[in-house]
Amino acid sequence: MLTIYEPIVSGTAISFEITPPTAEEFGQRVRELQERNPWLVCETRDRLLGFAYSRPHRSRPAYQWSVEVSVYVDSKHLRQGVGQALYTSLLNVLRLQGYRNVYALINIPNPASTALHRSMGFEPLVVFKSVGHKLGAWHDVQWWQLILRDKRPRRPQPPLSMADVQKLDGWARALRSGLDVFEKTGED
Repeated sequence: MLTIYEPIVSGTAISFEITPPTAEEFGQRVRELQERNPWLVCETRDRLLGFAYSRPHRSRPAYQWSVEVSVYVDSKHLRQGVGQALYTSLLNVLRLQGYRNVYALINIPNPASTALHRSMGFEPLVVFKSVGHKLGAWHDVQWWQLILRDKRPRRPQPPLSMADVQKLDGWARALRSGLDVFEKTGED
């Protein structure tokens, strides 16, 4: 995963990190999130094509039904359905867990990411102008939102942990949903 992420950090403003994390730092990030949040990879023929994950939107308890998501695809496999496949599975897992809102933050302009999020049902919310400086320039970012559930119960149950959601009948189907999308692109 770091092999995919490192050039994005080093050579683009897609990520606002300035220095790529070490393998140890990256591994720690994955371990910290995995208890409550899905972290999925797409690989074929022993090649890692991309990864997607969610993280808490904010730390205060009232935000617990909202998450932020990210997807990163190997540069050799862009526009081949990898991002859409990963997001399809990720969003279905988040639905199973009981999350209501999903947010994505996109550095703009980024037509490929904008198109991916729009195709997944995300809607643009707000643009923060010149919010980050990287690679000698100021960059804008845009928040996007996808509402997974319209229902707003008076006393919602906390989202399920990853251990609990993996016990549900829908777990395998949620993961398979992204594979079905990927297989339709013709990648084998």
